[in-house]
Parts: sequence; C-alpha cells; structure tokens
Amino acid sequence: MKREEIELLLPEVIQRAIRPGEPAFALLEVMESLHQPAEDALERLDAIFDSRRTPPGFVPYMARWVDLSRILPVTTGVDCLRELIAAAAELCQWRGTSRGLILFLETATGVAGFGIDEQLTRSDGRPRPFHVRVRAPQSTAPHRALIERIIDAEKPAYVTYDLDFEPAEGA
Repeated sequence: MKREEIELLLPEVIQRAIRPGEPAFALLEVMESLHQPAEDALERLDAIFDSRRTPPGFVPYMARWVDLSRILPVTTGVDCLRELIAAAAELCQWRGTSRGLILFLETATGVAGFGIDEQLTRSDGRPRPFHVRVRAPQSTAPHRALIERIIDAEKPAYVTYDLDFEPAEGA
C-alpha cells in the first residue's frame, strides 16, 4: 500500500496532522516500505503457480502437489519436470493406458519415440498375457532408473514389463 492509501484509512483528525517532516509522515513512509515486499509478491503471484515460470527451486515442491513425487528425482532436468507438472491433468486422465504411459515417458525425457508392444508371445508361440514390452530410444538409456520408476508407477499393477532401448531410426 502506498503512503497516501494508508493515510486514508486513518481517522480524519490524524490525517490533518500528517505533514512532510512530521513523525506521523515518516511513520507512514516506513509502513509503505514494509508493505512493498508483499505487494511485489502479490503482483507476480500468477508466475509462482505457473510451472513454466516459477523459480527453479519451487518446481519440485509443485511436483508434489500434482502427485509426481513418486517419480522424483527427474534426472532429465528441471525443464522436463516443469512440462510434467503442466501436463499432470492429462497424464492423470490417461493413467494406466499405453497412451498415458507413452505421453508420460516422452514428457519426462523430452524425447519422442517410445513404443509399447502389448501382444507378446512366449518362445513356444503361446500368448504372454499381462506382459508388455516398452521400447525406448537409445538416447534415453542414461535415464533408465527414471524410466523404470515411471513405468512402475503408471502401468496397471498386474502387468509385468520388459524395457528395451532401441537405436534411432536409420542408425
């Protein structure tokens, strides 16, 4: 609040006594300076709650708000974590599906090209129910632990999986 705004909140008899150089005037200026940090914070409040604009130190805290603590730490960097937070509602909507898992993995790593094979067979040709193969681009291999945490958290509980890293197309 500005000094003039604070002054208007005071009784009229006190307002008349406020003049430059007087103690009451100086007191109101001190009150204005004490309010300034809160005013500045409120002015940029929307940026604090936007995962793409919030300070880097606040991003892991926001991740906990949208139930991403189960995959922390995100080894691909704060920018990928920002995108995961921004996509949290859509990720929740598609949780437990191939589409949701692929979206989660691609957002978390920042790399496209994940795939899921659901119709697997055993070596004798019989179907292998409730088992999937997750294909990941070779470039994401350094983030294997993160990818496995995501798969474990997002797949249905009764499904088992294999994780294979494949070379990029044309390599």
